[in-house]
Amino acid sequence: MKKIRTGIRQRPRAAAIGGGLAGLVSVLALGPSLVAARAPAQVPQPAVYAGARSGVVSSSLHAPKKIDYERLDQRMRIAASKPDVVGMAVAVIENGEITFVQGYGTTTAGGSDPVTPNTVFRWASLSKGVAATMVGVLANEGKLSLDEPVAKFNTSLRLPAGGEQLATVADILSHRVGLPHNSNDNKLEAGADPKALRASLAEVNAICAPDTCHSYQNVAFDTTSEIVQRVTGVPYTEEVRRRLFAPLGMQNASLTRAGLMSARSWARPHIGRRTVEVNDNYYRIPAAGGVNSSIMDMALWMRAQMGLAPQVVPERVLDTIHEARVNTERRNTMFARVMGPSRYALGWRDYTYAGHALIGHQGAVMGYRSTILFDPQTKSGVAVLWNSQSTRPSGVQLEVLEMLYDQPRNDWLKIDSPGGGPIQAEDIAAQ
Repeated sequence: MKKIRTGIRQRPRAAAIGGGLAGLVSVLALGPSLVAARAPAQVPQPAVYAGARSGVVSSSLHAPKKIDYERLDQRMRIAASKPDVVGMAVAVIENGEITFVQGYGTTTAGGSDPVTPNTVFRWASLSKGVAATMVGVLANEGKLSLDEPVAKFNTSLRLPAGGEQLATVADILSHRVGLPHNSNDNKLEAGADPKALRASLAEVNAICAPDTCHSYQNVAFDTTSEIVQRVTGVPYTEEVRRRLFAPLGMQNASLTRAGLMSARSWARPHIGRRTVEVNDNYYRIPAAGGVNSSIMDMALWMRAQMGLAPQVVPERVLDTIHEARVNTERRNTMFARVMGPSRYALGWRDYTYAGHALIGHQGAVMGYRSTILFDPQTKSGVAVLWNSQSTRPSGVQLEVLEMLYDQPRNDWLKIDSPGGGPIQAEDIAAQ
């Protein structure tokens, strides 16, 4: 499978950066009134947040709204009432503005605590976009090169036939290290130490040479957490919090099991309607699957990925990490059938829908699912977090896209047919 070099996707500049156009940036404190969303939640636009080293700049993109938020809210409420859904939270950005933030259902099956815009969920593999952004920021500052071999950083990763001498930082972030799909994930879930597992990858039979094919990884991908610590001298979780989450105003974001469970409101994981324990497996590889946050935090993260927080995540970083690097396998899922072939960038996937270039990712760990999808040109997108194995909530992203791009309406949430029974997990989220 050949590497893709597509050229850099150009984004419209944010309307106001630093000392730009007067009057376009309003300085606000991110207080409870912002996130106390109602149905539908038409939230004020955030700008610079109290205590933030750098802020999110306001956008002047005031195109007419295409999304019917009342319809969206009604459909989400119906979906949340289905037996395969426990709780979920949705955020929509349209024309660069956070226009809808809402929670549905409860944090625990049969419980009375509602999901709110501040309820914390797990991101699972959406965490990979955070790792790519962190590494991209360091590369932009000249502290590392994406084209350097991973062996230079003296990490625990060992690949077949000394492949760590060939595989680059970019190869790690785009799953081009030559290993079979999800190598050693089963041993990670059995409790083995991640660094020992990375060292033992040298004993795995390779499927291709580094940089020549795509095969999704978690244990190998988390090598990036070691690279960040080698370069900065600061643990990965702390550097991400300091350089990304705090300046973006992501007040409920964390990268540990304790961070999830200490939140004032947090969604418990479920298999069916059964509440299960939160294990530490994927928190031990934080770059691959360790992030937690509220949907409000994820909305702020999505704006940053659209280029609307250039003081924190510069345009050059986004151009680098969002550029497609390799074709990925075709997956026979609802989402894949609509979106067509996927290409992998650095911690992100590139898609095309109705002629529009989109960027996104999906995530899954036991009892949680997540998805994010956005158009960097129109600066519009949708993110969903939920605490069950059902794939029903993932349908909202397609329903939002249909409204954004004036496409025929479809029942992607599967709520219009009689009964609208449970939808069990087809494998759309984990990879």
